[in-house]
Amino acid sequence: MEATRVRFVPLLEWLLAAGFTLGAAAAATVAVRDFHGVRALTPVSAEEVPATDPPPVVPPRAVLVPMLPLPDGKVLRVGDAASQILDRLGAWAQIGGDSLERDGVSERITRFYEYAGARFALVFEAPRPEATQLVVAIYRE
Repeated sequence: MEATRVRFVPLLEWLLAAGFTLGAAAAATVAVRDFHGVRALTPVSAEEVPATDPPPVVPPRAVLVPMLPLPDGKVLRVGDAASQILDRLGAWAQIGGDSLERDGVSERITRFYEYAGARFALVFEAPRPEATQLVVAIYRE
């Protein structure tokens, strides 16, 4: 009876060694995959935004962006209301005065901001005459 028990011990040792080897190989595969993969730190918007002519007061080196993550974690997006921007940034973030452009019945207001070391311009426009002003463009300097 003891001879039968002795035969199973080497088999169990081999199975345990094989399981350990497979586990180590799987862990190495996951580690190598993570070294070769690249993760985005900021989500990238891949949707096409129709090009609009920048207001004349925006510097030519400014870049049009659909969203602007700020260093303190706040994010500004096209479509945000002017009141939301005021709540997020505060009145003290605006530098200079408003630049107003009129095109028939619509008005575009361009405001420059400096917040947490970032300089940018926001263009506001109302979708209809008595509606809330919304961000229609963000220009990062």
